[in-house]
Amino acid sequence: DPYYRFNDVMYRWISLDNWTYSRTFKTPFDIRKWQKLNLVFEGVDTVAQILINNVTLGRTDNMFNRYSFDITSVIKEVNFIEVRFLSAISYTAEQNRCHKGYSIPPECPPPVQKGECHANFIRKEQCSFSWDWGPSFPTQGIWKDARIEAYNHYHLIYFSLTSFFVKSTQKWHLEIEAIFDVVSSKPIVGLATVNIPKLQTQQTFNVVLQPGEGSIVLLVNINKSFAVEPWWPNGHGKQTGYNMTTTFIMETGYQIEKFSKAYFRTVELVQEPIHGSPGLSFYFRINDRPIFIKGSNWIPADSFQDRVTYDTLWLLLKSAADANMNALRVWGGGVYEQDEFYDICDEIGIMIWQDFMFACALYPTDQNYLESVRVEVTHQVRRLKSHPSIILWSGNNENEAAIASNWFSIPYADREVYIKDYIMLYVKNIREIVLAEDKSRPFVASSPTNGLESVKEGWVSQNPYDTHYGDTHFYDYSIDCWNWAVYPKTRFASEYGFQSWPSFSTIKKVSSAEDWSYTSNFSLHRQHHENGNDQMLQQIGYHFKLPQSTDPIKKFKDMIYLTQVMQAQCVKTETEFYRFSQSEIIKGEGHTMGALYWQLNDIWQAPSWASVEYGGKWKLLHYFAQNFFAPLLPVAYEDEGVLYIYGVSDLHVDHKLTLRVVVYTWSSLEPVCTLSKGGVIVKAQSAVPIYKESINEFLERCQNCTRKSCVVTFCLVGEDGLQSPTNHHFLSSLKDAVGLEKTQLSALVSQQDDIYIFVLQTTAIVPFVSLDVGSIKGRFSENGFLMTEKKKVVMFYPWEPTSVEELEESLTLTSLLDII
Repeated sequence: DPYYRFNDVMYRWISLDNWTYSRTFKTPFDIRKWQKLNLVFEGVDTVAQILINNVTLGRTDNMFNRYSFDITSVIKEVNFIEVRFLSAISYTAEQNRCHKGYSIPPECPPPVQKGECHANFIRKEQCSFSWDWGPSFPTQGIWKDARIEAYNHYHLIYFSLTSFFVKSTQKWHLEIEAIFDVVSSKPIVGLATVNIPKLQTQQTFNVVLQPGEGSIVLLVNINKSFAVEPWWPNGHGKQTGYNMTTTFIMETGYQIEKFSKAYFRTVELVQEPIHGSPGLSFYFRINDRPIFIKGSNWIPADSFQDRVTYDTLWLLLKSAADANMNALRVWGGGVYEQDEFYDICDEIGIMIWQDFMFACALYPTDQNYLESVRVEVTHQVRRLKSHPSIILWSGNNENEAAIASNWFSIPYADREVYIKDYIMLYVKNIREIVLAEDKSRPFVASSPTNGLESVKEGWVSQNPYDTHYGDTHFYDYSIDCWNWAVYPKTRFASEYGFQSWPSFSTIKKVSSAEDWSYTSNFSLHRQHHENGNDQMLQQIGYHFKLPQSTDPIKKFKDMIYLTQVMQAQCVKTETEFYRFSQSEIIKGEGHTMGALYWQLNDIWQAPSWASVEYGGKWKLLHYFAQNFFAPLLPVAYEDEGVLYIYGVSDLHVDHKLTLRVVVYTWSSLEPVCTLSKGGVIVKAQSAVPIYKESINEFLERCQNCTRKSCVVTFCLVGEDGLQSPTNHHFLSSLKDAVGLEKTQLSALVSQQDDIYIFVLQTTAIVPFVSLDVGSIKGRFSENGFLMTEKKKVVMFYPWEPTSVEELEESLTLTSLLDII
C-alpha cells in the first residue's frame, strides 16, 4: 500500500521514472465503412507522446484536457498503441529552466511537506506534488476512459443545457448547445426536436450543420401553463429534474438521440451596498431567495484517482448532506471532479463553488501554457455547465491574496510583471472563456477576493481579506478558539479551520506498533503542516488537561481523542459566530452569508483539517456539524459579562417557539435551575437575539452555581414537534471544571431492522461522549455529545453488513473523564 508508513518517500522513484503503456488490439469493426475515426482520451496524466503503429499522433501536457486524435489514415485491422509518459517531475524542472527572464514562485513546497518542486509549471493536480494535508505522489497514467469513435457524416461532441428565467414574461427558457464535428464537405440540414413530456413542452427546430467543428444553439420556451418546479439546495426544497429527449434527424438519414435531465434554477451573486456599513454584500440568491451557504471544502478523495469510485463519492457527499450542508467548494489545487460527483450533487442538493485548478502559486503565461489552459477551461465549462449544483466559477485559490500579501517576497519593482500575468491568465483568458461559454452563473477571479471591489482596484486589491467585501479565508492557531471575538466578522467565510488526528482504527491500517505515539517518527512524518502537532497541543492546553497516562498506546489514543474534541469545539464556535452574524451589522461589519469550513474529506490517513477521515469515518467535528448547521439552532455567546442567546433559522417561515435553558452542576444529573421562555419569535432565514442576562445575575439565580461548577444547555421547541438540537455553553475551561466525577458509562447494543441501537447509561454528567466501533463502516445518529441524562439512545447506521456481536466487540466508549 503506497500509504503504508513512509512509502510516500520510499516510492518516489516511480514518479522520477518515465513509463510507457502499450498494447496490441484488433479493430472490432470494418474500418472501410467509416469516414472518420478518432482516438479519444478523456484524461491523460500528464505529459505523453501517443503513437499508433509507430506513427506519432500527438502529445499531451494537460491532465484536465480531453484529447482527440484523427486516426483515419493510420488504423489497421491489428494495431499497436503506445502512450509514452515523461516524468512530471523532470518535465516541470525542464519547464522552469526554460522560463527565462523571471522566476515563477514558489520554487518548491516547504520541506515539512516532503514534496516536489515547480508544480505550477504543469497542468496537473497541484496537490499531487504534496500539500499541507497530503503526500507527494506525482502519478502518471491514463486516468480516464480511452476509446475509438468511428462515424460518418456528423458526430455530437458536447451537449449541454442551461436554464434561464425571464422576469418580464415570467417564463422559463432552456438554452441547449450542441457541438458537432461534421465530416462532409458541404453543410448538412435537418431537424432537431426537444421533448420534455412532464412539462408538455415539445419544439422542433430547423438546423444546419456546417463542415468541420461547430455549434448550434436551440432556445426552448417552456410551456407556461405548467408550473415548473425549480431545483433547490438541500434544506430549501426539492431537487426536481425533468426527463428530456433531444433528437437530431438529418438529411443523411442518420439520427442521434440524447437523453438528459433538465433542471430549472436561477443563481445570482449579490454584491450591493448595505445600510449602515461601508463596502458591499456578498451572498447567493437561488430562485430569488437569499440562501445562507453552509458547508465545507472538497479536496481529492485519493492520491490515486482511479480508487475514487461512485460509492466513495456517494458516501462522502451523502455525509455532507446528512450534516445539514448545502454547499461544497471544489478547491483549486485538486482536480475537476468526475461527472458522477456533480450528478450526485444535483440529486441531493449540494451547491458547488467551482474553482479552476490553480492554487497558492503564480503561473506562467507563455503562449503554449495559455493555449493549453484555454482548451482546458473551454472543455471543463462545456462538460459541467448543465449541472444546477454549480453556482459559481472561481478563477483560482488564494492567488490574488498571494500577490497582495506578497507571500513570495517579490521586490516591489517587479510586482507589475506578476500582476500583468495574473490578469492575463484569470481575466483575459479564463474569465473571457467562461463568460462566452456560460451566461447562466457568476464568475469571481479568485478566493478570497473583494469581488467587485477587487475588479475596481485592477483585479488585485490591496487587501483581499477585507471583511467589508467578498469572501475571506482565516486561520490562526495561536488564538484561543473558544473566543468568538478573534474571528473576522466577514461577509462570507469560504475557508477556516483547525486540525485533528484521525481515529486510531484509521491510523492503525498504515502504521506499525512502534508508530503509535504522538511524537514518533511516523507521527512527525504524517504531519505536513509546520508545527501542526504542537499547535494542536497548544489549542487543547487552553481548555483541557493533557493526557499523562504511563501506557504509551493509551496516551496516544487519548491524544487523538482530545485533538478531535478540540477541533470540533473550535470549528463549532467559529461557525456559530458566522451564523449568528448573518442579520446584523456591528461597527460596519456583519451580514455573514456563508460558512465553508476547511475541509470535508481526507486524501490519506494523517492529521488534517478534515471532518471525515480517509475511508469515510466521521470525526467528532462532522457530528458537531450536524448540529451547528441545523436548520434551527440556538447559539450562545458571552460579551463583557453578558450571556446572549440568538435564534438562528434557515426555515422559510417565522416560528413562535419556547426557549428552554437548563443549568446543571458538573456533579449531578439533576438540573440546578431551568428557565422556559415562551413566545419567542425566530424569524425566517435570520439570526435574532432571543435572550440576554448578565452572567453574575444568572449565577445568582441558579443558586450554588459558579462559572467552574456549572454548565448551561438550551434548545428551542415548537408546538408542532419542531425542535432544535440541544446546544451547550461552557462558563469556564473544562480543565478548571469543579465537580466532574468519574462515572460508570455503559452501552447496550440491540438491532432493529437494518439499524443498531445503543442505549447508554451514566451515573453522572459526562462531557464529550465518543462512541467508536473501530473499522466497522457506518455512522452514529450523534456523537461527541454532553450527556446530561441517565439514559440516552443513539442509533448506528451501518454502511456494510455487521452484527450486534461485532459492534459490542469493537465498541470503545470514551469521554473527557477517561483522559488521565
